Amino acid sequence: MDHHDGHDPYLERRTRMARQQLADRGIQDERVLQAMNIVPRHEFVPRYSWNEAYEDHPVPIGEGQTISQPYIVAYMVAALGVEPSDTVLEIGTGTGYEAAILSRIAARVYTVERIASLAERARQNFARLAYDNIEVIVGDGSEGLLQFAPYKRIIVAAAAAAIPPALVQQLDDGGILVIPIGIAEQELQQVYKSGGKIEVTNLGGCRFVPLIGSG
Repeated sequence: MDHHDGHDPYLERRTRMARQQLADRGIQDERVLQAMNIVPRHEFVPRYSWNEAYEDHPVPIGEGQTISQPYIVAYMVAALGVEPSDTVLEIGTGTGYEAAILSRIAARVYTVERIASLAERARQNFARLAYDNIEVIVGDGSEGLLQFAPYKRIIVAAAAAAIPPALVQQLDDGGILVIPIGIAEQELQQVYKSGGKIEVTNLGGCRFVPLIGSG
């Protein structure tokens, strides 16, 4: 599906990435590992960066944005605990790599990107790879995406000063939100919603670009 000629020159690198950077460092969710093994990460970075696409660091994608290092993507997606029937909201599409990973393990993915040129590149990437259960919306991610709410899972690829109220509102009961929180010092938080209340678990330090919006 990813390479129609049947030959993928990056398959070996991707397999090694999944094993050494993810499985060997504690990522145990088999569905996440399988998705990371399937989705061609190099397709989501500029062509001149293809050779570093599977290395253990972020890669610039233009507009001052980056595609997160593979481990962070896998760690965050594993922390979401996505079920096959879930609808997921992603904030911060970039060129679409994380949404592509989510699309292999969720029923449907809605993803919001502030920068129109990146959103368009993501759409082109999904079309080329025939990932047809993802919808890209240009907008202010701090406001969530009310029109398709509620969501079982919400993931945010930018750091907010505090948990945005709109995202908590749009999270379904029994749902999970994974988001980096903080300005200078950031920590990744897993937010579980039950009975209208939230429980927050700290998942450790992280570093993301700031979430820009009115929220």
